[in-house]
Amino acid sequence: MLVLCRKAGQSIMIGDNVKLTIIEIHGSKVRLGIEAPAQVPVHRQEIYDLIQDQKNLSAVSIDS
Repeated sequence: MLVLCRKAGQSIMIGDNVKLTIIEIHGSKVRLGIEAPAQVPVHRQEIYDLIQDQKNLSAVSIDS
């Protein structure tokens, strides 16, 4: 895991086409802005996990 320190208003580039910007830091919460092409899915971890669970359930029911 790469760990970087950034201040509000600063950005991080992921590859050539994903930009992560620190919008605001308020106490223990950080607001992020993410600029990515439309074909790049961006989800919160808990939503991503639900999507993966659904895919796994679909794959199991197809195999049955």
